[in-house]
Amino acid sequence: MDIPGMDPVFMAFSFFRRHKYEECIACCTKILEINPYDESVWSLKTRALTEQVQVDDVEADEEGIADVVLDDNTIRAVPRPGTSLRTATASASQAFRPSSQSGRPLSGVSRPGSQAGRPGTMDQALKTPRTARTARPVSATSGRFVRLGTASMLSQSDGPFINLARLNIGKYANNPGIAKALFEYIFFHENSIREAMELAAQALQATKFEDWWWKVALGKCYFRLGMMRDAEAQFKSAIKQQPMIATFLQLGKIYLRLDQPLAALEVYRTGLDSFPNEVHLLVGVARIQEGLGNLSLSAKYYKNVLAEDSTHVEAIACIGMNHFYSDQPELSLRFYRRLLQMGIGSAELYNNLGLCCFFAQQYDMTLTCFQRALTIAEDETLAEVWYNVGHLSLGIGDVNLAYQCFRLSLTANNDHAESYNNIGVLEMRKGHVDQARAFFQTAASLAPHMFECHYNYSTLAEKTGDLQTSYVLVQKSLTNFPQHADSNDLLLQLGKHFQHL
Repeated sequence: MDIPGMDPVFMAFSFFRRHKYEECIACCTKILEINPYDESVWSLKTRALTEQVQVDDVEADEEGIADVVLDDNTIRAVPRPGTSLRTATASASQAFRPSSQSGRPLSGVSRPGSQAGRPGTMDQALKTPRTARTARPVSATSGRFVRLGTASMLSQSDGPFINLARLNIGKYANNPGIAKALFEYIFFHENSIREAMELAAQALQATKFEDWWWKVALGKCYFRLGMMRDAEAQFKSAIKQQPMIATFLQLGKIYLRLDQPLAALEVYRTGLDSFPNEVHLLVGVARIQEGLGNLSLSAKYYKNVLAEDSTHVEAIACIGMNHFYSDQPELSLRFYRRLLQMGIGSAELYNNLGLCCFFAQQYDMTLTCFQRALTIAEDETLAEVWYNVGHLSLGIGDVNLAYQCFRLSLTANNDHAESYNNIGVLEMRKGHVDQARAFFQTAASLAPHMFECHYNYSTLAEKTGDLQTSYVLVQKSLTNFPQHADSNDLLLQLGKHFQHL
């Protein structure tokens, strides 16, 4: 849109301030066709192109198979208890709070990497799906960044805006006015980490190692290339020169990637000394405590977050979930209603509201919430909603409706292990031993981290006289959940059987 008599450069800056990046790029392109050496407009165009594809690199960090299995950083195989996220066990009982495949309790919100955890072997990594509908595991994060860059390049008919192969990096490194915008363009838009790292190194050298921004930029490049210790040195030097919240978060992310949660906690606490009650740092501490299994301490930090930001979605959801699994559905209902008042009307929220209403004995609202959840649920969450409706049916004594709900859950997601387990229990009650055995076997193969399917299958084998199979399965159940009383009783009973033989 051209306005007669208005300066086109002012118009381009106006578009940029109003986040109309397409119009800003078009306006800058016209100016550069007339004067290709206008550095201010050239820099503005690089910033507009960067803003179109830029993501928060502190949050959007998910490890793929290549990042996990091919990681050459050596980590102790048997760390001390409470010092590793890999071997952390939940303080809450699995009988009351379900766990993910990695053994951690399910969190209140879905974060990058929160469902998959960090698989230890290639086999576990391949078995960890991205979603309920997609069996393919998370690929390398570098692949996603490359796809972002190439898609943005193809949108330009005349090829990329800047030809990196012919770029004189040394020339721009000495020009602080446009070097930072150029770095972000290369890093986020083109995803050419080597060129970005070269520019950052030369620009840092040109500033005589006195500009903290370039140290952070160089640390980001090292992190993306997997050079954790080099990135750690750059972030520490930047913090010593100029403490910044984002730098503390980046340094904490490095320690989490190296599976050193206590070091990350120390970084966040140091950051809280410089920035008291900073929300992002408090959330980082709460996430680590949750990953280590300290659920009550995690809820305490999330409450501190709400004291500073009463609309923080993650804190509200995690506190609500903690109250629910602490047998306080009425309190949990208050937090989920708060999310609904904030305008978050997802299927997951209505599903949680339905469960809270049911356990708080507000039956009039339970069915309404579940109906709403089923109406707006997508394929990935439909199976979970039907599974919970099945539990609601068992609670009111309608076994036939529960059976149909679990079947519908399997229709939505054929790999839903909990539904297979519950159908197996219903079949066992009907006396259909072969069908129940098949369902338990399927559930155990899909979710080896669950103790319920192993225990149920073990009980069925013991009743049918297959004591050896029952013994093996109850051992697997106790491996997943050592405090399970019924499994321990069954193991003692089997031991007496074997003594009489």
